Amino acid sequence: MNNYETQINEALAKFRAVLEDQLARVEKINAAGDMVDYTKLDKIIIGICGGDGIGPIITKAAENVLRDLLADEVAKGRVEFRTIDGLTIENRAACGKAIPDDVMEELLACNVILKGPTTTPRAGDPWPNIESANVAMRKALDLFANVRPVKVPEKGIDWTFFRENTEGSYAVGSKGVHVTDDLAVDFCVTTTEGTNRIARLAYEYARNNKKERVSIVTKANIIKTTDGKFLNICEEIAKEYPEIQTDEWFIDIMTAKLVDEKRRGDFKVFILPNLYGDIITDEAAEFQGGVGTAGSANIGKKYAMFEAIHGSAPRMMKEGRGIYADPCSMLRAAVLLLSHIGYQAEADKLERALDICMFEEKKYTVTGRDTGATCDRFAEYVTETLATL
Repeated sequence: MNNYETQINEALAKFRAVLEDQLARVEKINAAGDMVDYTKLDKIIIGICGGDGIGPIITKAAENVLRDLLADEVAKGRVEFRTIDGLTIENRAACGKAIPDDVMEELLACNVILKGPTTTPRAGDPWPNIESANVAMRKALDLFANVRPVKVPEKGIDWTFFRENTEGSYAVGSKGVHVTDDLAVDFCVTTTEGTNRIARLAYEYARNNKKERVSIVTKANIIKTTDGKFLNICEEIAKEYPEIQTDEWFIDIMTAKLVDEKRRGDFKVFILPNLYGDIITDEAAEFQGGVGTAGSANIGKKYAMFEAIHGSAPRMMKEGRGIYADPCSMLRAAVLLLSHIGYQAEADKLERALDICMFEEKKYTVTGRDTGATCDRFAEYVTETLATL
């Protein structure tokens, strides 16, 4: 048998560093204060971060709509927009960081961020193996909750997903260990407070919005330690909300039940670890018209970031089709942003305009090609519709 003592010791040293980092993160989570109260801020600073690929195109379209809706608040000095460049893959690769230091400083100076898609390097790409900008931002700003709504009334679908955003299989995704040429190991992380806060946010949402059911989704029968901990903590939190029905599902059968026409309308609110939430919300978005139609909120106690749930579409850009990118994902994200900072009337108005433009009138449609409307034309259509409401 080969002697792997050297390789094992090297792997143990790397694992120790991972554990030390995660324990430091636990202490930081435990020391965090209360959620920010936007009504008490003198000014709300909204950062506009276009990203790369189609990101700047669809983000600018959403920014224009937001500026139109918040024009009076900007004039009063209650809201300020700031443009944040520098989150392109070229700039990140040159710096060798998921988020360059100067960009991070700009992000930290904002209260909320509207962020376009960013490119994450993968095997075969010409870019260095830097961490996902999304993952890095969620960790740096401690954006622990990824909230993704999907609503299709004619199909009985009214779902809200609460995906834990900073832990699970994504927590240390760039710090796995190649023990030998034959063995590679990654890590999955679950913490007590990390699970507590996502579960409580989901149940508070359910209570405040009169959602009568919460479904906890894991693979705790197989991933017994981390998923088991996540499930147990969620079940303990559930006891504090006796008026809400709680059930538990395994991720594999849940993916099937979302396409079960007889059962899917029963589901309302979901709590999921990071990886499962990422996968299943893409599936759910297909019912609404695809990932290009879905936005998401990334919520922390001090900061919040709002984005599309899809990528930067480098193929579209390479083929010269960027001007035909669908802005609906970013516009849906803008709805969530407005709601989060307390402008619920404006959020409701934009959501209604999108429903009219996307599902009812459909005067213009976006196909991603010259067979449909450009991104800018569709955004103008939404603005024109807002003026009638």
